[in-house]
Amino acid sequence: MNLLESIDHTNLPKHLAIIMDGNGRWAKQQGFLRAFGHENGTKSVKEIIKTSAKLGIEYLTLYAFSTENWNRPKLEVQALMKILINSLKKELTTLQENNIRLNAIGNLDKLPKTAQKELLDVMEKTKNNTRLTLTLALSYGSREELVNAVRIISDKVKNNIISIDTIDDSIINEHLYTQNLPDVDLLIRTSGEHRISNFLLWQIAYAELYFTNVLWPDFKDQDLYEAIISYQKRERRFGKTSEQIK
Repeated sequence: MNLLESIDHTNLPKHLAIIMDGNGRWAKQQGFLRAFGHENGTKSVKEIIKTSAKLGIEYLTLYAFSTENWNRPKLEVQALMKILINSLKKELTTLQENNIRLNAIGNLDKLPKTAQKELLDVMEKTKNNTRLTLTLALSYGSREELVNAVRIISDKVKNNIISIDTIDDSIINEHLYTQNLPDVDLLIRTSGEHRISNFLLWQIAYAELYFTNVLWPDFKDQDLYEAIISYQKRERRFGKTSEQIK
């Protein structure tokens, strides 16, 4: 069965977010160190980015490195940063050829200077691309993002820039890392884990959640098609009744 033919291209998630999980376990199954899994995971990243662009998905956000990941063994963190830098260098051509704009969210100041430089360089060179916005969540934690937003808003209230009576969803959205992104429609997590892991907690309020046992290095375009088909079979009511949305 051709899964691609089963997809309704008029009902795609506008914003797809993915928690890419299972690189370490995949490497262990192969008898290799965790870094080998992270390296192979970049192949899935490339395939899913290109497939998302071809399908017509407008926004793709990938959970690449969390605030908690800094607590991993030093050698693994170093390997992850090296892979990030090398991937950015290698994939600029792919991004340009596919008209993809690179974006990044998180506490980017914590990244090594070389990673920051490479990231900003690719973001600058792709800023006018319009087919798909690819956002990498790097040194990202949703709770930290929300705390940061509260601090900024509080300071603005204190300095009479914002009135406390005007604070609503839109004001909060404007002070998040994702201020230029729409809410998430579909969130995918690989590797069989059923957690959100501090990822886009505000932005997934009405997202459809899809969990798969497939480890990230094995996640390919057919797996993405399956997730989208599952999404399209669901009724998104946003608090309303079925009758109201028909």
